[in-house]
Amino acid sequence: MKKFLLLIRNHQNSFRTIIAGFFLMILLGALLLCLPAASKEGSVSFTDALFTSASASCVTGLVVFNTATQWTMFGRIVILLLIQIGGLGVVTALILTMILTGRKIGIMERITMQDAVSAHQTGGIIRFTIFFLCGTLLIESIGTVLLMFEFVPQFGWIKGFGYALFHSISAFCNAGFDILGIDAPFVSLTGYADHTWMNIVICLLIIIGGIGFLSWRDFIDHKFRFRQYRLQTKVILFTTAVLLVVPFLYFFFIEFDTYGMKERILMSLFQSVTPRTAGFNTFDYGKMSESGLLITIVLMIIGGAPGSTAGGMKLTTAFIIGVSTLSSLGKKKEVNAFHRRIENEAIANAMTLATVYVLLLLCGTFFLSGYEKLPVISCMFECASALGTVGLTTGITPTLHTASKLILTAFMFFGRVGGLTLAYAMISITRKDLSRYPAEKLTVG
Repeated sequence: MKKFLLLIRNHQNSFRTIIAGFFLMILLGALLLCLPAASKEGSVSFTDALFTSASASCVTGLVVFNTATQWTMFGRIVILLLIQIGGLGVVTALILTMILTGRKIGIMERITMQDAVSAHQTGGIIRFTIFFLCGTLLIESIGTVLLMFEFVPQFGWIKGFGYALFHSISAFCNAGFDILGIDAPFVSLTGYADHTWMNIVICLLIIIGGIGFLSWRDFIDHKFRFRQYRLQTKVILFTTAVLLVVPFLYFFFIEFDTYGMKERILMSLFQSVTPRTAGFNTFDYGKMSESGLLITIVLMIIGGAPGSTAGGMKLTTAFIIGVSTLSSLGKKKEVNAFHRRIENEAIANAMTLATVYVLLLLCGTFFLSGYEKLPVISCMFECASALGTVGLTTGITPTLHTASKLILTAFMFFGRVGGLTLAYAMISITRKDLSRYPAEKLTVG
């Protein structure tokens, strides 16, 4: 029992370390962005700097300023560093520092790293950390080179390289920040809606960053032998495929049916990928139909995979809720998937997390709509974008008042850190209660 309580306490402390790390990073980023050297128009308010820092650290992409024209080179570098550290995780950056300085990594650091990347065990966690750090550097480098084919002809070698590097890191980390709004603010990638190369490269970076580091490991070990993948990887890849195909068909046949075939395909693909949780857009969401916005809201809330650069309630949560519902409708006693049984604890966690996300989404929507006097659908879209750490917007972000910005800042923090992480960090350590109350039937439905 003592060993069990010690293990729980170590995990609890690791969750607190993760939360504290993100909080301090956001605060430090806000202080740096408040400096006159960070902004072209003098210092900005602390609230706006905090919002921007939280958006970058939590790899969201919601902005109150046009990134291309508001921030100096120093400010952009701060934002890019926040995106990179936020995408990999604060704990990962600390572990990397310890590895480079030759410091000993103890059991507490290993448990913290395990919780940070959603690994199943602490054994080999340092090797795994080095693996995905090297993988991240390689993928972002490849992404930079590929994007240079698009940016260098347009902006020249030096500026083109800077643009390619910034957008490669932003896409891989699922951040959605862009520095393209020079001629027109908040344009994101709308000027590249019919550019095949740009769309494919950005989409691939988003997907690779959003499927999770454990999925990389499975692919490296087993290549295309899907049956040998662990259950989590199978669930992530299956759910990813479903959430790409179904929205693509909707956008292709309904939302963008008036566009030419090439642009129609590219826009449908991009708008299916980016809500998971990248934040780039090649279409003005302020002009999208309400049904299209609702589909995007669902995608944003689901997000990406556990232990990835993406946020949201995660693909595995949505999958578990789906198969649990089907099992319940089929009167099955157990929930099975891919010839494996899903544990009751995972089902309970998924239901809890989904309930929390829905409640926060509704509460935030009601507050923003009532306080800002804005349409409900626009406010729900904004709240879902913050909770899912996506960064898409219908255009209302810069017009929000301080209270609304603080609500969205808290949502971004919650979405990146994770609801269960916050819950586990706050629970007290108690001995397991062996007593049980008598059961009584309760009618449902």
